Amino acid sequence: MAAPTPTPPSSPDAGGAGPAGAPGPTIPAGAEARARALHERVMSRAPSEARKILSKVSPADAAACLKLLNPTQALEILDAFDDPGRAAVLAATSPAKRAQWEMNARCRRDSVGRMMEPPIGVFPPDITVAAAIERLREMVKQALITYIYVIDAVGVLRGVVVMRDLMLAAPDARLEEIMIREPFFLKAWTNVADAMREVLSRHYPVYPVCDNDGRLVGLIRGFVLFEARAIEISAQPGRMVGIGQEERTTTPWQRSLRFRHPWLQLNLATAFMAAAVVGAFQGTIDRIVLLAAFLPVLAGQSGNTGCQAMAVTIRGMTLGELRQSSERRLVAKEALLGLMNGIFVGLTAGAGMYLYARFDGSPSALMLGLVVFLAMLASCVVSGVMGVLVPVTLKRLGADPATASSIFLTTATDVASMGIFLLLATYMVK
Repeated sequence: MAAPTPTPPSSPDAGGAGPAGAPGPTIPAGAEARARALHERVMSRAPSEARKILSKVSPADAAACLKLLNPTQALEILDAFDDPGRAAVLAATSPAKRAQWEMNARCRRDSVGRMMEPPIGVFPPDITVAAAIERLREMVKQALITYIYVIDAVGVLRGVVVMRDLMLAAPDARLEEIMIREPFFLKAWTNVADAMREVLSRHYPVYPVCDNDGRLVGLIRGFVLFEARAIEISAQPGRMVGIGQEERTTTPWQRSLRFRHPWLQLNLATAFMAAAVVGAFQGTIDRIVLLAAFLPVLAGQSGNTGCQAMAVTIRGMTLGELRQSSERRLVAKEALLGLMNGIFVGLTAGAGMYLYARFDGSPSALMLGLVVFLAMLASCVVSGVMGVLVPVTLKRLGADPATASSIFLTTATDVASMGIFLLLATYMVK
């Protein structure tokens, strides 16, 4: 994706003007109370539902509420408005906040740029400590300032000043004398998952965000970054069974039905594939009725094996451990694990089939036990391999690896386990 081209602070002397952010006007007590009440109502709702709530209040109250949310959630709700409604809300907020939201909206949805706040506490390198502290006295009344950011005439981030160093420095010292040079920063278009790996060893409360030229374009608070990643990870189990990230516990049942039902239809369609496999061997099942009792055993065991492999694969993708070069090694590992697990569970299942067939008086009890053992072994190997290939294939196709992956995996494991089991029984049991 092309890097966003936001406008940096117009002048380092602004001390926070423009995107550097002169704080907006103070919200009157009544308006602040309304904003917090609205915040409580919309914070746990899907964007479309939050939009319905905010569309019933004044644009000023809606804007005040959105300012209390993290930037990503605020943007998602703004995107849910129609054009006139969005324009009215943007017009009711401060110029700095409006400029930041518009800048964030140009960034990719899963990027750091979507979570930026306006940079505040921005100063030129030649300003004195005394002058900076004097300006900060007014700025801290409207915003939480953790670090001082030092930029040059074109907005490039040159250094960061820690508050402790600022307070202990001589009043006539210049910021460039006490700043930390070449500070760590995130890039606006960096993927959130990649950003998380970059900050794992840097537990800073706030991170500066820069464009491709190193110009300061925003700030992102550490808790917002971790919160976004936690929400993303928490949504994975739902996406694996076709539940979108937008659905919440407060989502009306009508919308939940629209979200879930298409995936259930897809699951039903794929289930017909497994049914077709069973139907193809109907003659074998009619001849050896005992096989029907063990079809769920094979399907359930192979499905669990595949889900274990898929969970490890998606976790590796999430943590950045899985690269294209290591995919083959993971496939080989899961195949070996499937083989070993298949041997042990196959022995148990085979013994169970043997005893069941003996009690039923079948003359082919031993052969049936062998069929179950071999089918369990083969299906566990196939399931382990499919547990890796399904999310990897979805990723290569440009889809979210977790999206409905369990539906596709279940189909593959059911078809493989039942097909192998019935095929072996057809040719081995006379």
